[in-house]
Amino acid sequence: MAILGVHNIGKVLELKLEAVGIDSIDELRKVGTEEAFLRLLANNKNTSRSVIFSIEGAITGVRWHHLNEPRKVELRKFYDSVVTPR
Repeated sequence: MAILGVHNIGKVLELKLEAVGIDSIDELRKVGTEEAFLRLLANNKNTSRSVIFSIEGAITGVRWHHLNEPRKVELRKFYDSVVTPR
């Protein structure tokens, strides 16, 4: 099952995920949000915070704008802990 067409995953993000070994929604769910983000970040240091929200939304089946606030807070903290300020 391809990733394109899943909530929050467009062609560009799909290609980036495929480049780090994630080529299906099942694989994305197995890897999880944080690990998928870390793989993308290792491949491109300019990976933005919106990407982590997009991944979480894809996994949970909702638009990233509708993620629950406690999870958004967790993801923001995770992002801040792994991304060095520019």
